[in-house]
Amino acid sequence: MDDFEKRWKPVEAMLTERFGKTPNMEAILFLIGVNELNNLKKKYTKEQKQDLMHIAVCTLLSQSGYYELDGYDADGWPHFKELQPVPKFGLAEQEQFLKEHVIAYFTDDEEA
Repeated sequence: MDDFEKRWKPVEAMLTERFGKTPNMEAILFLIGVNELNNLKKKYTKEQKQDLMHIAVCTLLSQSGYYELDGYDADGWPHFKELQPVPKFGLAEQEQFLKEHVIAYFTDDEEA
């Protein structure tokens, strides 16, 4: 098992244990977005779900200096500004890139 798998498996296991099934990347991003918004509701509109996933991506990539928090709107939703363009990846590389940031998010790993 390579280094990435050794770091990813515990995060995936923790999420699986907490939610009863292994979440896909969209579900993980949604969960991070809800966590960052800190305003749990029973239902979100499709647009709000997309916004929550966007919040998650910006939060994750702010760890590497791609985004920074720019403030909050009147409804308490965070807004980010792009500091540098995110590298263009193929689908597999993009998921790996995000997973590295998810690992750091859930383990408070400073190396991401």
